[in-house]
Amino acid sequence: MSFPLLTVTAAVPAVGAILTAAVPAVRRTAAKWLALLVSLATLVLAGIVFARFEPGGERYQLTESYAWIKDFGVRYELGVDGIGVALIALTALLIPFVILAGWHDADPLETSSKRWRPTQGFFALILMVEAMVILSFEATDVFLFYILFEAMLIPMYFLIGGFGDRAHAGSDENAAAQRSYAAVKFLLYNLVGGLIMLAAVIGLYVVAGNFSLTEIAGARADGSLEIATSTERWLFLGFFFAFAVKAPLWPLHTWLPNAMGEATAPVAVLITAVVDKVGTFAMLRFCLGLFPEASKWATPAIVVLALISIVYGALVAVGQRDIKRLVAYASISHFGFIILGIFAMTSQGQSGATLYMVNHGISTAALMLVAGFLISRRGSRLIADYGGVQKVAPVLAGTFLIGGLATLSLPGLAPFVSEFLVLVGTYARYPVAGVIATTGIVLAALYTLVLYQRTMTGPVKEEVRKLPDLRPRELAVVVPLIAVLIFLGVFPKPLTDVVNPAVRHTMSDVQQKDPQPEVEAAK
Repeated sequence: MSFPLLTVTAAVPAVGAILTAAVPAVRRTAAKWLALLVSLATLVLAGIVFARFEPGGERYQLTESYAWIKDFGVRYELGVDGIGVALIALTALLIPFVILAGWHDADPLETSSKRWRPTQGFFALILMVEAMVILSFEATDVFLFYILFEAMLIPMYFLIGGFGDRAHAGSDENAAAQRSYAAVKFLLYNLVGGLIMLAAVIGLYVVAGNFSLTEIAGARADGSLEIATSTERWLFLGFFFAFAVKAPLWPLHTWLPNAMGEATAPVAVLITAVVDKVGTFAMLRFCLGLFPEASKWATPAIVVLALISIVYGALVAVGQRDIKRLVAYASISHFGFIILGIFAMTSQGQSGATLYMVNHGISTAALMLVAGFLISRRGSRLIADYGGVQKVAPVLAGTFLIGGLATLSLPGLAPFVSEFLVLVGTYARYPVAGVIATTGIVLAALYTLVLYQRTMTGPVKEEVRKLPDLRPRELAVVVPLIAVLIFLGVFPKPLTDVVNPAVRHTMSDVQQKDPQPEVEAAK
């Protein structure tokens, strides 16, 4: 039996979460350092997974398979393709920065209700989310994936509802009510999606007789398993609905601005840069892999919804007065690009969508964490409460600008490569959709540059005159993220080499080939 590397990679943060939660209440600093060391150990293991993955090898590698619930054909079955490897690396990379950025977010705080914030619980929940997300990227048993897909909602619910943003306007009671509303809305939306998916999972078992992704996909490819067209389409819709809620895709997106607005900045990063990627990843692995005909059948409608997400999210971001809600609506627009790339059914589009998942995670983390540092200094999320910050905190303003420029996909920064591939891949098959999607780029430039202008330039407001610049711990968070954005912006090959073979397998699943460019015959 080979070493269970995938299990260990997910087990380390899970065990670390338990140990962190068990640290005595008076040893808060020890709990923080333990959580950070565990996240760094997980990063090393994820690096080993990335290094051991062979892009030209089998589709699913480092596989593990053990009997779990024999009576129902459920197995503990793991394996990674290039897309899963890239997203595991993203998750493991971001969590140490999330922990560092939230170093003081759960320190004891006596409010008017005399409640204290349990520091150990905050960091333990972050590690538990990391473990579940990594395992979901590894799971090749549909039922195991479903369990993880739903279970990660529990720690996220407590992170949103129990550790809210301290820069909330109004009374403590009002802030608690807003946090509770955001957490419950997040939970209800995702639970409804999960229940519909459960019905589809059961339906898949009825027609296929097992839950193994590799066995079902293989049986469908060789013709030994045939699913009626109407049944396949209903099953596809059940899976896709749950993934569209998680993604989030318009009109199932409304939980995200509330959740990101009320959560602390590190938890907001955890939501949109890590957890939400499970939805778009699952569209590639399960929707296209299990239901190829239904995926092609639903493509026109999904492309329209993705375009609406792109334009709507960007337009609403332009009019936002709250910094964090602006980033949330910008993310809705970006997820529209990701879903558009997936369902463009071209290799460029799907490669771009996968790279977009990684690059969006890094760029959003950079922008949101710097915004969090800014908000914690001023105590306000409102854009109107800032002005002239670049004159008193130039490093903070500079890193905020780079994060913003990455968000608008400036050439030379990582998101540009992925957005360009999505647009090229979309235009090759759906020219009109490709043209409409480009409006998202223009609007992204508008909301990003207006945000920077209103907060960082102009006369220095009295309330920001004494704002300190970034501290060493904060620089340790931001500088590596910016370095990765620049590196992948000028040299994306390490990721594309891993992702492209997996994309070719996905294109084969749906029996699609890239459109050939039309060339006029020479006269």
